[in-house]
Amino acid sequence: MLPLRANLRNRIKMNPRVSEALNLLQEECAEVIVEISKCRRFGLDTVHSHTKLSHTEMLQQEVGDVLALVDILVEEGIIDTLQLQAAKERKQKKLKQWSNLYENQSQ
Repeated sequence: MLPLRANLRNRIKMNPRVSEALNLLQEECAEVIVEISKCRRFGLDTVHSHTKLSHTEMLQQEVGDVLALVDILVEEGIIDTLQLQAAKERKQKKLKQWSNLYENQSQ
């Protein structure tokens, strides 16, 4: 294990682009939460009052916004795509064990 000072020197430095991307990612994640709430409250196919898009379409747009910011963080070296894929696979394994999401997928 590296000494504490060596760990501090090797830390990724915050720059304005990273800071802005993190701020926007936080906002977009909140917008995904809002849209999920609307899907559950009003239904997946109901039309959003302002955009005239279905809540499913709005959810897709919000998740797309999140993915665009993840791409920026990958470009900046904050997120490593191999580690991201490994995290995704770990989550899928946990979901298969602890949730019903992979049972009866045709429903």
